Parts: sequence; structure tokens; C-alpha cells
Amino acid sequence: MTRLLCLKAADMMDKTPAVELRLMLDGTVDGYESYESAVEAQSPEPLDEQRIAGMDMLYSSGTTGMPKGITRAFPNEPLELWNNGVTGLCQLLFGVDDTKRYLSPAPFYHAAPLRFCMAQHALGATIVAMENFDAERYLQLVDEYDITHSQVVPTMFVRMLKLDEETCNKYDVSSLKCAIHAAAPCPIPTKEAMIGWWGPIVWEYYAGTEGMGMTLVNSAEWLAHKGTVGRAVVGTVKICDDEGNELPTGQSGTVYFADGRPFAYHNDQKKTAESRHPKGWSTLGDVGYLDADGFLHLTDRKAFMIISGGVNIYPQECENLLINHPKVMDCAVFGVPNADFGEEVKAVIQPMPGVDPGPALAEELIAFCGQHLARQKVPRSIDFEAELPRLPTGKLYKRLLKDEYWKAAGRSI
Repeated sequence: MTRLLCLKAADMMDKTPAVELRLMLDGTVDGYESYESAVEAQSPEPLDEQRIAGMDMLYSSGTTGMPKGITRAFPNEPLELWNNGVTGLCQLLFGVDDTKRYLSPAPFYHAAPLRFCMAQHALGATIVAMENFDAERYLQLVDEYDITHSQVVPTMFVRMLKLDEETCNKYDVSSLKCAIHAAAPCPIPTKEAMIGWWGPIVWEYYAGTEGMGMTLVNSAEWLAHKGTVGRAVVGTVKICDDEGNELPTGQSGTVYFADGRPFAYHNDQKKTAESRHPKGWSTLGDVGYLDADGFLHLTDRKAFMIISGGVNIYPQECENLLINHPKVMDCAVFGVPNADFGEEVKAVIQPMPGVDPGPALAEELIAFCGQHLARQKVPRSIDFEAELPRLPTGKLYKRLLKDEYWKAAGRSI
């Protein structure tokens, strides 16, 4: 235990005078008792009055605005029967048990890392937790601890793929049996490369902290339906236009889940109502379509749509293209004010180490986009940043970037 932690623990005594019992791990200071000794002194027999399992109340990531508290039905279940909805998934589909080792590269205050790690504990698996994600360190930990399971977000895949070949080959990742990803659409070339590297062990799901629905897809299904986030395993996917009418196969619209789990936004009836379809279905605000086999394909978040000259443009397609350019480390694409067209497409780029930002690189990247995208989807201009704002989970906080441009133009979003 470090001296700094001991001082902080001692300082907390004055701030919590009403606390009767204070426990400390890995040693003690005055005023604290040993946690290990306290646990050892307890009987392994169940309590006479069984405790009811609680549940988390988390806030959304806030990538499109203010985070929203999410409340769900409280489970009236004994503690020993606790199941957060992820436990069965990990046990039945992903093969988690007390012999498995799980690597968590994201902080526990977000839904997926918290709930997946709690599920690992419930099933007896060992968890290795990273304080911050680093691509090489991640591979090193897989090798060092013979990691069998892990959950990541697409940008982590991107960062690992942008390591040089020597670094990638330095670490043995053959112990991995299941790599799960979610939180954002994954560029097709990125996922193809990861399946090629790690094998057909990659699973993807689409869901939210709200927990009202979920889709799931394994590697084989994804390779047959590239770009999909899977078929519904919780709730039923409905695709609707702006008037709430259901759309046919292949047409993009707002993604709703019918027959899913109920939820509400804490102290925000307006937000709750905005997430509901007239038939009671609920949405996370994403846009997508169903293919002929019922697999969901996401287009983008509705909040990120760019309207330029009356044309709807979803920036995810351009982002997925740019992130795979060898000179691009990270990117964000969004709409900025345009006097004639209302909005125009802007890209902000974080170059790879050693790549000089400037007009020449901007011209090269715009030309690159022009070779692969329709004219209206190509960025009109590109700016450069040393680093883009991402949440500790790896999600791009695009709202921060977009707000700066609209405020500079004297406009609000």
C-alpha cells in the first residue's frame, strides 16, 4: 500500500465521522480494520434473512448530448440468483466458467464493462483490468495472462491494427477464445482484418445501457452479412420512418425494439417520451435497415445526420473509410454551417505518428474520399488535431468537436 493511499484513507476519517466500521485491503492504518480478516471471520452459511439482489442505475455515455440516467424494473431475486442479463449470455454462448480469464480494457462506470465483469465474477472467471487502454499493453496482457475472453470497442481494434508488424507478432494471442465488441459500428475492413488475425472468435452485439433490446452476430454470420450488427436476441427490431410507419426490408429508418425490456430516463419524462414509438416500442436514436435474412445494419446515429442542400448524409461511411487510411490515426466527420447549403461535411483528423498535418495531407485525404464516396459525402475541408476526444470506453465524443465549429460560426445546434 502506498503512503499516499494511507494518507488519503486517514483523511477520510474526519470526513465520515458517523461511520462505525472502516475496512482496508492489503494492510491497515489507524482507524481501519483488515478487510481480509473481517471476511475470514464470517460464516459461510447463508443468512437467515436472505438479501435481495440489487441492480445498477447507470447513465448513458452522452456522446450526442447530456448523459441520461436509466432506471429499469427492480429484480425481486435473492442475491445468490443474481443475473444482470449478461451472465447467461457469457455462460451459454461465450463459454465462460471458473477456468476462464477475462481482460477488461475499459472503465467499470460504463454499462458494458461493468455488467460483463460482474458476469465474469458470478461465473467464477478471473478478471484482468486495464486502467487505460494501450494497444501494445493489451496484447502483452493477453499473452502474459493467457486471456481467453475480452470485450473491446472498434477503435481498440483500429489501434491494434495500426501497430507495426513486429509489435503485433511479438505477443501470443492464441489463448483468446472469444472477443466481443460493441458500442459503435465497426468498419468492414477493420473487422475483416481482426477475424483474419485472431480467427473466427469475434462476436458483435448492438444494445444500449437502457437494455431494452439486443442483437448478436458471430464471425461466420458476419462474414456472410458484412457490416451487420446481428439479429435480435432481446426484443424485435422494427425499422420506421419519421412518421412511425414500418419500412420494408432494405430501407433505412429509425431502429426500434418491440417487446423489449422496459426502462425510463430518470427524472426526464420528455426524453423518455421521445424514445418511444406510438406503439410503445423504444429506440436509442440509431438509424439502420434490415436485410433479407433479418440482420440489422446500422447507418449512423440520427443526431449525427448532416443535411446539406436538402440531402441527408450520414458521416459514419466517411469515417469508416478514413480510419483505414495508413496516414490516419483517428478521425471524426460531422456537419458544420454553410451559408448556401445549411451544412457541409467537415473531417477532423489525428494523423499517424510521424505524419505531418497540413494542406498536402488534407488534399490527399479529400482525393482519397472522392475515389470511394459519392460527391456529397466527401469532406469539403479537413482540419487536424493532435488527439481527438474519446471517452475512456473508446467512444468518440464527437459532440465536443461539432459544438466548437457551430459556436465559432455564431450558431447553436
